[in-house]
Amino acid sequence: MQEKLQDSPKYRLWEKNLRKNGLDIQEIEEIYTRHHSGRALFGLVLLRATTPEGDKIPPICFIKGTVVSILICLIDEETQEKYLLLVKQRRVCTGGYIYEQPAGLVDGEDHPDDVAVRETEEETGLKITKEQINQLNEEPWYPSTGTSEEAMYFYYVELEMSKEKIFSFDQQQQGLISEHERIITEVVPIDKAKKIITNTNGLLNIYLYEEAVRDRA
Repeated sequence: MQEKLQDSPKYRLWEKNLRKNGLDIQEIEEIYTRHHSGRALFGLVLLRATTPEGDKIPPICFIKGTVVSILICLIDEETQEKYLLLVKQRRVCTGGYIYEQPAGLVDGEDHPDDVAVRETEEETGLKITKEQINQLNEEPWYPSTGTSEEAMYFYYVELEMSKEKIFSFDQQQQGLISEHERIITEVVPIDKAKKIITNTNGLLNIYLYEEAVRDRA
């Protein structure tokens, strides 16, 4: 049995926040919902609501829920040179390949930490534990406030290993074919990563990581 969008945790949280912030909701019309394994994965809705100031709020909202982004820094144990383990896949924004940090949706009642660990292995083949990850923002941030309730947590993990081991993760095909994921990994120095990543969340993850490293020093 498929989960109704209105019954999903992401939808209920979104509607709760709307009401908490004083919106007068007249109607929420479901336009489209995509399901995966019975769960409501994404939803597109038309919102008719009025703000406390008496304005009509922009009506289209893409219901996506919480997302995690995980920066993976692999450190050469001899030289201490740092490399990022990125993923690239074709994205609907252009149809071309986009470089990103590994990331994934928090479905149902999953905890973001667990999703960060799971998505890292699924998208890169690298196995990590919750004890190895570091969270970069305590409260979720919203990357697409005008059109979506999507909220993001950012993480990083640092692992020391031989250079040979680091590059064993390069150019590997990952992802779940059942979910139409064709992901290629790429190991690059941080400076190069900043030049090839056009995904703003991926870039933000780098700058948050670098700030955390400076604060740690």
